[in-house]
Amino acid sequence: MKKFLAVAAALTILAGCEQGGSTSSNPVAGETGGDSKPAVATPDNELFIYTVNPPYFAKEENFDKQIGDFIKKKFPDIKVKHVHWDNPGRQYKDLIAAGTVPDLILDNTRMNVQRWIIDNDLQYDIRDLIKKYNFDTTKLNPALMAQMSNLTKDGSIYGLPYNNNDFVLFYNKDIFDKFGVDYPKNGMTYDEIYEMAKKLTRVDGEITYKGFSQNPGHYMNYNQLSLSPLSATEDKASLSSPEWKNVVDNLRRFYDIPANQFDTVETFATKGNIAMAVATVDHLVTYHEQNKNLNFDIVSVPSFKEAMDTRYQPNVYSMYITKQSKKKDLAFQVMAALLSEEHQIDLAKEGVIVPTETKAVQEAFGQNLTQMRGKNTSAIFYGKTAMPPAARSAGLIWYDVPMQNVFAPLIFKESKDTVTALRMIEEQSTKAIATNQAAKADTAAAGAKN
Repeated sequence: MKKFLAVAAALTILAGCEQGGSTSSNPVAGETGGDSKPAVATPDNELFIYTVNPPYFAKEENFDKQIGDFIKKKFPDIKVKHVHWDNPGRQYKDLIAAGTVPDLILDNTRMNVQRWIIDNDLQYDIRDLIKKYNFDTTKLNPALMAQMSNLTKDGSIYGLPYNNNDFVLFYNKDIFDKFGVDYPKNGMTYDEIYEMAKKLTRVDGEITYKGFSQNPGHYMNYNQLSLSPLSATEDKASLSSPEWKNVVDNLRRFYDIPANQFDTVETFATKGNIAMAVATVDHLVTYHEQNKNLNFDIVSVPSFKEAMDTRYQPNVYSMYITKQSKKKDLAFQVMAALLSEEHQIDLAKEGVIVPTETKAVQEAFGQNLTQMRGKNTSAIFYGKTAMPPAARSAGLIWYDVPMQNVFAPLIFKESKDTVTALRMIEEQSTKAIATNQAAKADTAAAGAKN
C-alpha cells in the first residue's frame, strides 16, 4: 500500500509531469480510427480502457486497485483491456493509427481534452446515456460537472469526473510554535495569510525561515476567480484585465517580503524552513514519506475577499466515452458504477478526492492511510470549488498559456512589473496560437487534397 501511495504522490499533477505532453495530432478519419486503416474488431465482452492521466495508472496494480478489480467484481462477464499512455508507442496517435480506438479514456480535463479528444474527433456527447440510465449528475461536485459541459456552447457533456487533485494549505507547526504565531484556520483570506507570512519570515542564525510558498502556475491556472487566460471569442490570449493584475499582485506581495524569495513547495518537507505552502492534497502522503518527523497539518486554501470560502478551479481527471466505441452503453454503465457511493467511499478511504462529496464520503477520507491520521482532512472539503471559465466560441484553438512564466522568469528573475509581465505572456501566447492555427489550416488543406 505504501509503495502504491508513494507512486501516486510522486507523480503529482505538476505542470510538465502530465502525460500526453506532445503537441502533434493525428485526426481520426470518420469512424475508422485512421486515414486508411479500419478499426480493429474486439470481443463483444471486452472493454478497452485507455488511461493517460492520472500518471500512477502506469503501474497495472494501481489501475487494478482503483478501477480494474471493481469492474471485474461488478461486471464478472466483462474482460477489461487496459493500456496506459507511453512515449513512444502508446500515445493517442499510435492507437488511432493502428485502428485501436479505446472505448473509455481517462485523462486530464483542462490539459488534454480539447487538444487530444476533441481535436482527434473522439468526443461523444453522453447526455442521452445519462438520461437513458437515469444517472443523477446533481450528486457530483457542480464545478466538476461544469468543467464537463463548458467545452462547447451547446452544453454537450463529453465525460464524467473521476477524481479531483485539489489544493490545501500545509503549515509547519514547529515554525509557528517557535515564533509564537497562532496556527491558521479553515476559511482564512489571502490578506490574513499574508500578515502571518510577514511574521514568520525571518533569518534566525544560519536558517532563513520563509513564511509562504506556492506554485505560481497552479495558482493562476486554477485561480479562484474563474479567470481564463484565453479570449472567449477570439483565437488569442487575454491577460490584460484588471482582474488578472489583481491575481498576480495578490501573490507577488508574498515574494516581496524580505527573505521570502520563491522556493518550490516540494522543499516543504525536505528543507523544513517553509512555514506555509499551498500544494495538492496528495502531498499529505509525500511530505510524510519524505520527513516522518515533520510536524505539520493542513487547512483550507486562502481565498480572495471577492470569493470567500472558495477552493481552486477543478484540477480534475475525467472519463470519456469515444465516438468510435461500439460499446457505449457498457462503457457508460461502468462509469456510473465507478461513481456509485459504494465505490466513491472506497476510493475516499485511500485518499482519492472523488467528485461525490456526501457526508459519508467526507468522513471516509483517508481512513486507510496512517499518513493522514490526525490531520485536519475537513480542510479538503471546506467551502466550494470555483467554477471553471465559461465555454469559448466554437472552433477556437485551445492553447496551454504558460502562466508560470509570468513569475518565472519575468517577475522573479527579470523584475518586470505586473502589467508588463502579463502583456509579454499574452503576446507570446497569441503568436503561438496563430502559428498553431496556421499549422492546423495546412493540415486540413493537405487532407482535402488527399
